[in-house]
Amino acid sequence: MPESHGVHVVATTISGSIEDWGKVERIIPLFRERGRDDVRLCAVDSHAEARARTRDLVASGCRHVISAGGSGTFNSVLEGCIDSGVGLGDLKLGFLRKGSADLIGKALGMPDDVEEAVAVFVDSLARDRTVPCDVIRVESEEGGAPPRHLVGYGGAEIFGRVPHYTENRFMKYYKGILSQLFGDLGPFLVGTSLATMEKVARGLVRRRRIWTISLDGEERARGPYQAMILVNGDLGKDLPFAHGVALGSGDFHLFCLRDLGVTRLPAQFRRAFDSSIDEDPERWGFEHHRAEGTLSIAPTDGGSFPVNADGSTMPCRCAAIFRIVDQVGLMARA
Repeated sequence: MPESHGVHVVATTISGSIEDWGKVERIIPLFRERGRDDVRLCAVDSHAEARARTRDLVASGCRHVISAGGSGTFNSVLEGCIDSGVGLGDLKLGFLRKGSADLIGKALGMPDDVEEAVAVFVDSLARDRTVPCDVIRVESEEGGAPPRHLVGYGGAEIFGRVPHYTENRFMKYYKGILSQLFGDLGPFLVGTSLATMEKVARGLVRRRRIWTISLDGEERARGPYQAMILVNGDLGKDLPFAHGVALGSGDFHLFCLRDLGVTRLPAQFRRAFDSSIDEDPERWGFEHHRAEGTLSIAPTDGGSFPVNADGSTMPCRCAAIFRIVDQVGLMARA
């Protein structure tokens, strides 16, 4: 069997906690202990390299790819699969949790312990067991970055700015320390805090930005927002929105916090993330928009803004347009 076939694990060398960094060298021996000699490791140093190597592997015949990293690594592996030109319906992807904000991995029931995770993958591969997951395409209406794809989460305003504070090379090291001290959400919470402070500071010298939210070309909401959070489905308690919605449901959801002033923001965030905001959403400026077709978010000033795409930054201009374009099978716990 050609080496490009079989199962390939694409692992970012620096992602997650300091303890997570040591998981990479254990992956292949653990697979071999369970009788899988067809698993190969592809260690990379960046998301760009993960995308390029995955593209080449899939184009050469690989049909089973496991991402070992966080959400950004998994997104890069997904986009590498798309770049290969091979239909996603022919592929099976896995998420080995070795990073921060590994929400898809948690939603799939993947253990954090690498030995337990390998056992799940071996069982999933043997039984050909996967969970269907919709793939969402996001594109900028004018200029900006090339189209991107995501399977987990996205967002704008405060949520769109978070990756700026969590995804450059230097910050990979402090993320390791934060994850070690405070768990998977440590880097996300710090990034959110920094993005919030930045937004508050800018609000002192700039007029509030007004947004329009449209479904299938029809405007559904307009106003200033503190945060917009897009989810593909239920991603668990760490991002407690879209409760009970399957990743392959054929729809996706946008949750928004209206700008009610700086003093209300801490309570809005607290209530949003403990789900108590559902008890009185109007009071707390909480909106929910469900999309089956096309969703558009656009600032009325027509300017540029960052979109969070599975934990990485995508620059957009005029509007960001989201829609489901495909579906892929994800390896999961029984």
